[in-house]
Amino acid sequence: MSETATHKRPLPLNIFIYGFIVIWVILAAFPFFWTVWGSFKVEPDFFSRESWWNAIFGTYTVRQTGSPFTGDGYHGAWVTREFWKAALNTGIVTICVTVISLTLGTLGGYALARSGQRYAFWILIAALVFRAMPHITLVSGYLLPFFQLNIWGVLPTSIIVLVAINQPFTLWMLHSFFLSIPKDLDESAMVDGCTRFQAFRMVIIPVMWPGVVTTGLFSFLLAYNDFAVTSMLLSADNQTMVPKISSFLGSVQEQGNVMFAVAAVVSATVPLFVLVLFFQRQIVSGLTAGAVKG
Repeated sequence: MSETATHKRPLPLNIFIYGFIVIWVILAAFPFFWTVWGSFKVEPDFFSRESWWNAIFGTYTVRQTGSPFTGDGYHGAWVTREFWKAALNTGIVTICVTVISLTLGTLGGYALARSGQRYAFWILIAALVFRAMPHITLVSGYLLPFFQLNIWGVLPTSIIVLVAINQPFTLWMLHSFFLSIPKDLDESAMVDGCTRFQAFRMVIIPVMWPGVVTTGLFSFLLAYNDFAVTSMLLSADNQTMVPKISSFLGSVQEQGNVMFAVAAVVSATVPLFVLVLFFQRQIVSGLTAGAVKG
């Protein structure tokens, strides 16, 4: 049907549609590829006020380094400013938040989806209200007990808060996925001798695995890209990548070298592209499965 409809459309309309798509993709992708290109230049080229051709040909980069490309920005960010520590902290935080959120979310979402009690609805409403609250208000509520317990500035503090912020989202999303799976699967498995947990682990989870992957990716992105929580709850030695990049823009710029920040931005963005490309099929399957019940 789609191919037939395409052939039936007038040629000018097809040209307009595909031309619009191409232009939109270029406009959306250009900032990222321009930043990647500029990360291998020196600051006078990438931020040149004379001509943007300097950023393309690397006029000043050739003068300073003898080559149109240089890795000084990456060396300065990863070695001089120890960006690798922020990357390691980000990995620890994101993995812990994703694992804890998915574990609690799958168990809680399954229990609420299979529960016939009225309190299940009110638990979901409470979770929705909590999710709608600004993150900064939640962070401020955690500051005093963290100071009193002397646990401010370390990674577990940010993990606790990020899980608390993320849990309502995972609960709602996984709850909707579980509702799309017929209860007959649970009952058939238990008739065959499985316990409730065995039916959940061996029958239900494999069926809704795309939904788990999709929810896990969103949880990962929440922790990976967070700034408000990590900047307020982590000390300078335990910063994750986003607050670390912000510190580059605040301190390194005074020295006239913001290329550390540019290289750090590229370093933090590339893994996200790889992750989405690797899980794209599971993401599409999960989003589609969540939209259809039965």
